[in-house]
Amino acid sequence: MSLRQPSALGAVMSVGAFFIVWEGLVWLFELPAYTLPAPSLVLQTLAQHSESLLMSWWTTLKITLGALTLAALGGVVIAAAFSLSVVLERALFPIAVMLQVTPIVAIAPLILIYLDSTTAALLLCAWIVAFFPILSNTMTGLRTIDPHLSDLFRLYQASGWQRLQLLRLPSALPYFFAGLKISAGLSLIGAVTAEMVAGAAGRETGLASRILEASFRTETPKMFAALVLLVLTGVMLHLIFVQLSRWAFRRWPVVSEQEI
Repeated sequence: MSLRQPSALGAVMSVGAFFIVWEGLVWLFELPAYTLPAPSLVLQTLAQHSESLLMSWWTTLKITLGALTLAALGGVVIAAAFSLSVVLERALFPIAVMLQVTPIVAIAPLILIYLDSTTAALLLCAWIVAFFPILSNTMTGLRTIDPHLSDLFRLYQASGWQRLQLLRLPSALPYFFAGLKISAGLSLIGAVTAEMVAGAAGRETGLASRILEASFRTETPKMFAALVLLVLTGVMLHLIFVQLSRWAFRRWPVVSEQEI
């Protein structure tokens, strides 16, 4: 406990020093707000437009969490199926790799054409970005098992399903949580990128739309206010899954805090 408190204190101090330097530079060089707004002005703008920004934030968060949930479920199920069938893995894993290496900006316009619902299109774009890390990490965990335990299961003639349920899945949990922490940020990036490509407008749209609208009107403080909400959302998701990992493995002697 004594090691975590200085670490958290150091992080808070470094972030605070960053904003103090930022505020000082804006004041010292008398930078105009449309070029670089001071943090105090960004907070003031955030308070002034809190209603519209928070509604957009909630829309972006729903897309992010929905895509992350689907990515977690799909990644675990498909990884488990690959572990049970080598033929299935060789046939379908290249498709997953193709989805991972294809820029979402390139395929988002096609998805928006093929799907009538903009929400479904944004959800699919965010899912594509978040899916592969969970699949890849879970597959690695399913293969990283204790050889002695594997021999024991073989000795007792355990079925493939029993080996998956009682041996492989528990061994893959640390890897799954590692992939989940990565995909949490990627799902947010995918949702924002897809919405920027969609160019959606109106009240029921996410923070990306607020950034685009502010850029068209040269409202730089509002752009920074929306960006602050996005950054805070990403940090919040990361901290939630870090804490969830610690809670899940608090009685797991094999997994250290640095590994999760």
